[in-house]
Amino acid sequence: MRYEDRTDAGRHLARRLQHLRGTDAVVLGLPRGGVPVAYEVARVLGAPMDVLVVRKLGVPWQPELGFGAIGEEGLRVINQDVLRESGLSPIEQEDVERSERAELERRVRRYRADRPPLPLAGRTAVVVDDGLATGATAEAACRVARARGAGEVVLAVPVGAETTVPRLRETADQVFCLQASRHLGSVGAWYRDFSQTSDTEVAALLAEAGHSGSSPDSPRRPERPLTVDEVEVPAGPVRLAARLVVPATAQAVVAFAHGSGSSRHSPRNQHVAAVLNRRSLGTLLLDLLTEDEARDRHNVFDIILLARRLQAVAQWLRRETALPVGYFGASTGAGAALEAAAGDDIRAIVSRGGRPDLARPAALAHVRAPTLLIVGGLDTRVLSLNRLAADWMHCEHRIAVVPGATHLFTEPGALDTVAELACEWFTAHLARPDAAARPIRSA
Repeated sequence: MRYEDRTDAGRHLARRLQHLRGTDAVVLGLPRGGVPVAYEVARVLGAPMDVLVVRKLGVPWQPELGFGAIGEEGLRVINQDVLRESGLSPIEQEDVERSERAELERRVRRYRADRPPLPLAGRTAVVVDDGLATGATAEAACRVARARGAGEVVLAVPVGAETTVPRLRETADQVFCLQASRHLGSVGAWYRDFSQTSDTEVAALLAEAGHSGSSPDSPRRPERPLTVDEVEVPAGPVRLAARLVVPATAQAVVAFAHGSGSSRHSPRNQHVAAVLNRRSLGTLLLDLLTEDEARDRHNVFDIILLARRLQAVAQWLRRETALPVGYFGASTGAGAALEAAAGDDIRAIVSRGGRPDLARPAALAHVRAPTLLIVGGLDTRVLSLNRLAADWMHCEHRIAVVPGATHLFTEPGALDTVAELACEWFTAHLARPDAAARPIRSA
């Protein structure tokens, strides 16, 4: 069985761990991919959630072979057997640990800010990851949890290598692996969507889980409802297919305008939308053209038509959700979003690899919404067009260049950078009542 994504895997895993509901368990996600899985487990079990930030200390010439692990607060676990067999000198050990300690501290600062970790002394530590290949990181995490005083250590994963699971039972008190495969391949092959989890998502999920460094007796955060609807949005003579997702605590909603040849099923826009949802922002992924209309390439580049549709969508969103509206545009959709926003009460706009130059200069000059134009550093032609369009804009705006990225942001980590930039921009501007009325130029 393949999981839809890490959220789906977490729900399946939570059902297997129902016996822990009502106990003193603490769910610990391994950054980064294990955190969305752990979030679902903690939510279903009604348990507090934290991250377990660990770094394996690998033998330099055989990194998968760990001679120990380090955790927060200077915690250090050493495997003396591996250390003797490897023949590592004290200086070599120090070099490895210094490098890994620097990365661990960076992640701790990013995920926790000033919050202390949840106490584990005497409690059941449920260590969760999105899968087990060699199991080296999971083993290190279990050892660190034990060293922090956990009364019992439970390791739980959706999928893992059949040969790895028995070995980990020597480290953890219990191991739950929903699917142990003799021929695992890559962990990602067991997920339909295995998009990289960003640091921003990890920090957001921690905040949503309600972790505040409180005592074990603090009240647990109730399950947070999420409205997900497949809808049809009226836009003049047509109805547009769309998917509306609105978190219960949403402060605003973002309508996605896709580029030429794309649709609401775009995996790139779905990835960005998922990040926004985790930060309490609603999203509407929709097709601005019907299937018949999309077959005519002229319609795909009819910016005025697309803009009118988008304006109708924004009006519908305000009626349906009573929330401020923002636009996220990709490729030609960015031109349509800026054209539609001219003179309208749109609170913020983000463009990904967009063509803002396709909007009329007069429209660009009348856009009031704070606008972020994200462009790949290697997408030189589109970058030039964005700079030309920005010269017409008088609203608050900025061009963010993602180094080493091309037009579709397919490079490792590039799309995560886009999602983080978009999330920060929308979070900063969408909920601000005066966001659409600040004539500040910032290019």
